[in-house]
Amino acid sequence: MSSRRRIVLTLGLFAAVAAAAALGPLERVLGSMVRIVYLHGAWVWAALLSFAAAAIFAAAYVFTRRLPVVSWSIGFGRAGTLLWTTSLLLSLWAMQTSWNGLYLAEPRWRLGVQFAMAALLLQAGIILIQRPLAAGLLNIGFAVALTAALVGTEAVMHPPSPIAASGSNAIRVFFATLLGLTCLAAWQLAGLLRPPSRAP
Repeated sequence: MSSRRRIVLTLGLFAAVAAAAALGPLERVLGSMVRIVYLHGAWVWAALLSFAAAAIFAAAYVFTRRLPVVSWSIGFGRAGTLLWTTSLLLSLWAMQTSWNGLYLAEPRWRLGVQFAMAALLLQAGIILIQRPLAAGLLNIGFAVALTAALVGTEAVMHPPSPIAASGSNAIRVFFATLLGLTCLAAWQLAGLLRPPSRAP
């Protein structure tokens, strides 16, 4: 697929994600404001899964030493970084609509900011180092560190699993569909951002 077609497809998929979120089912407490919560949740999960994919491709590269494999690791790392960083803006929007204010001392928000900065520095380091193995190991280390941090961070105003606990099959099915669409967009973004199959 040409770069131009991939750009158009990627932008189209993200536009579809936004449109789908705007049509999501209403919720008894938040009403229509829940739609930004849907979008934020799918965006964050797509970022997390992108980081996981970057780590998996990196691990595969360690064993195969095939440059196309590490190229996908780098692409998913970049896509995850972009999604994670922009999810902070969605988080601010979700805070305002859900809590009627910004609670920037919330532990998960602070963790998000810290790992956004770390991810940006990591991606800059990968570009500067220009070593496929180092890129792969950095992506693995980042995914492990982020997972450990999330598990160990208290969720003060973030419900552990609001979709699963919603009690609404319509919300669960809708969110699963939205997440799938967002992950598809993330995959296309990774393909767009991955370097040629040579040393990054």
